[in-house]
Amino acid sequence: MTPGVYIKEENAFPGSAVAVATAVPVFIGYTERAVRFGKSLLRKPTKITSFAEYVEMFGGAFKAKFTIADADPALPQETFLLNNKESILKVKDNNSLYFYNSIRLFYANGGAECYILSVGTYGGSADGLEVKMSDFIGDDKTPNVFSEILEKEQEPTLVVLPDIVALGEAAYDLYKQVLMHCAKVQSRFGIFDVAYQAPGKTIDDVVSGFRNGIGNAFLNYGSVYYPWLKTSVIQPTELDFENFDDTVDLSTVLPEPLAQDVIKKYKELKPEEQDAVAKKNYHQSLKAASITYVHLLDEIRSQLNELPPSSAMAGIYTLVDTSRGVWKAPANVSLSMVNAPAVNVSAQQQQSLNVDVMAGLSVNVIRPFPGVGTLVWGARTLDGNSQDWRYINVRRTLIMIEQSLKLATRAYVFEPNTSATWITISSMFNNFLYNLWTQGALVGASPDQAYSVSIGLGATMTPNDILDGIMRVTVKLAISRPAEFIVLTFQQQQQQS
Repeated sequence: MTPGVYIKEENAFPGSAVAVATAVPVFIGYTERAVRFGKSLLRKPTKITSFAEYVEMFGGAFKAKFTIADADPALPQETFLLNNKESILKVKDNNSLYFYNSIRLFYANGGAECYILSVGTYGGSADGLEVKMSDFIGDDKTPNVFSEILEKEQEPTLVVLPDIVALGEAAYDLYKQVLMHCAKVQSRFGIFDVAYQAPGKTIDDVVSGFRNGIGNAFLNYGSVYYPWLKTSVIQPTELDFENFDDTVDLSTVLPEPLAQDVIKKYKELKPEEQDAVAKKNYHQSLKAASITYVHLLDEIRSQLNELPPSSAMAGIYTLVDTSRGVWKAPANVSLSMVNAPAVNVSAQQQQSLNVDVMAGLSVNVIRPFPGVGTLVWGARTLDGNSQDWRYINVRRTLIMIEQSLKLATRAYVFEPNTSATWITISSMFNNFLYNLWTQGALVGASPDQAYSVSIGLGATMTPNDILDGIMRVTVKLAISRPAEFIVLTFQQQQQQS
């Protein structure tokens, strides 16, 4: 109403869609503690960006206890020679926790941002910690970590449960819950382990147990890896005499006379004198006095370094997503801090694991290759017979596209359901998908062959849809698939001259 010059700015460009993060795993299990700034982090998903942050908030490793016994010749066992007797080292009940070392393996293989969801703490527990299903699926006093906690978090895209495999085949019931959760939120993917393969068990024993226990629902939202890995995560300096159970009397186990003197002098100390310094000196003295003691710790280290592969694979997913993109299959990649798979699977043995003709429950195998190292040699979801969802990268790429476009479209909720809005949304979708096509996520000689976006009255909507306030958009995609089988054909030809 006042005479003068006025400025009016108008937007020149349409809204844009931004690709969501694809490799943000949430690790669910037991930690030493769960505290930040004096406040409890128990059952609170907490984002970390480094292993140092994990140690700061969630503490250190679990101190597993072992017992020593004479080997039974009638049983298939991994034995070692102790005082000219075949003996076995056995971890105590409720002493199999893998969480801390799994986080180390995750970061060793390319891990970055992740969420930690602690369902219990083992700090100060002298007798270990029982892995209970109720800590995960809830009971009268405990919430269900999926329906009551994780559903409220939007960012995690992978679900990893390193500790639950300590329950053996009973863990597969929880895997069903993970698949159901991932299908419900439509933005996550589960990475699973098979149960530990004890001595005397065959590949078929552990794999058939998994296939019988996992069910047949929502299989395209998860993958499983076999076998366990012999790693080098745990170093010799992390073990000492406290890894032996109280029932193990080292004075009767170690034959060296000098070691007997060291043990006698330590036992003569008063309880208040057995502090951290005295324990460290005792451990160093035993190492110097007894080669048997050193060998026992090596046996313990060998057992503790055998870890389930899911956390390493979460790191591989992150590494591949960062370096190549989520559309690259997370396979034919070497594993770091892994000496060898616990079981050497041959190409012939892998046939029935990779392709399950009955139910399609594909098991991805990790295999050693001479001169190359230990490689991930499988890229299938559990829905291995599906033409739509056979490959991990196809499932995860579509999750990324779906969630990216969903978040971008949220700005247009309650906008007029008219051609102006349709053109804006179609342009936004096309720009986003064109960029993916140029990066190699979508295949086709031209953008028209790689994707199509349909929206509009008579194309995707009826007049009744518009009256009901419904806007429908149809997107068709040609997603890049891996060349899983490369066939080379050779034929001799007649001499030409």
